[in-house]
Parts: sequence; C-alpha cells; structure tokens
Amino acid sequence: MVLRNITYALLAIWLLSGCSAEVHVDSGPPYEAVVDTRQLMNWIIDPTADVIWGASGWIMTEEGDEDLTPTTQEGWDAVRNASATMAELGNLLMMPGHAQEGDDWIEFSQAITSTSRLLIDAAERKDSQAVFDLGATLYSVCTACHQHYIQMESE
Repeated sequence: MVLRNITYALLAIWLLSGCSAEVHVDSGPPYEAVVDTRQLMNWIIDPTADVIWGASGWIMTEEGDEDLTPTTQEGWDAVRNASATMAELGNLLMMPGHAQEGDDWIEFSQAITSTSRLLIDAAERKDSQAVFDLGATLYSVCTACHQHYIQMESE
C-alpha cells in the first residue's frame, strides 16, 4: 500500500514536472482593423444607428402622424439586433486601429455600449417610449463625440 502511494506520488511529480510555472505573456488575438474609423462610422455605425432611430418616433404626413414603432416581431428583432451591434461597435471603437487619444473617446465609446445595452432590453420588452428616449440618448452621445473629435481633426 505504501509502495503504491509512493509510486502514485512519483508519477504525479513526473507528470507535473512537464508543466511550466513560467507565465506566457500573450499579446492578444491577431487583431487588425479592416476599415479606418471614418469608414467604420459611415459604413457600419451610422447605418446601424439609423435602424434604431428609424424605429421610434413619428413622422407628420398629409394623412396624419405616422408612428414608426415596429408592428411585427421581425421589426422588434431588427431593433434588438441593431442595438446589440451598436453595443459591440462601442467596444470596437476602443480597440487598436480605432481608439483615439484621450479619455473622452473611451467615455463616448462606453456610453454607446451602455446605452445600446439598455436599447436591447427596451426592444426585447417592445417598449417604444424607451427606444425613443434611449435613441435620443444615443444620438446625443454620437453628436457630442462628433463635435469634440471632428473639431479636433480640423484644427
């Protein structure tokens, strides 16, 4: 019995000796931006935000007010999906290749993500007023960021 325990202990030591205690520092996944930040805004972020903004509020027409609230599950799914995409785009804006200097950029990007998380929930609940209000918040975040960073580009 003692011999068997010693054998198991030696076997365990032998097996564990192949494990290295050395910490491997990984530089992360091989990330490379495919589009520049201006293209990301124009081709991906803006059209995605338009799905959210186009699904709330009203349009005044000659026939009367037209409510833009989705009327089908497919319509609500589109708002939810666009909101989830916007949440991840907020994260993408903080990654190498898109992140800009300064804490403001990070704060704006995080605000896009946090607002979009709330939009996901609002779309899941089919809460038109919340989508409208949060869409306005998202618009304010985007506008504030553009005012700050587009102004800095032109200086």
